[in-house]
Amino acid sequence: MLRRLVRQLREHGKKQKARIWLDLAERLDGPRRARAGVNLSQLNRYTAEGNTIVVSGKVLAAGRLSHPISVAAFKFSGPARRKIVAAGGKVLTIQQLVEQNPSGKGVRLME
Repeated sequence: MLRRLVRQLREHGKKQKARIWLDLAERLDGPRRARAGVNLSQLNRYTAEGNTIVVSGKVLAAGRLSHPISVAAFKFSGPARRKIVAAGGKVLTIQQLVEQNPSGKGVRLME
């Protein structure tokens, strides 16, 4: 599954000339221990309402989210998923985000 995702990201990145998908593919292709774990408190601190964020690792539930954002990640913890939805945000897979926004404009990569 991960290899297929990395291949798709590289194809979209080259086709759309979107550096964010190429960068994300490189981060996902690296070692698992190098992938970031991002807490909701970090997302709350460094984002504004309506932002779209992609995380190459796992989104964790520590902290709270006070505004709605769209988050795409390789993995989510169950409580993190519930807290994002409760704040009015959207939880997406990376594939869904690429389909919705093939050019990657307005998407921020967070680690």
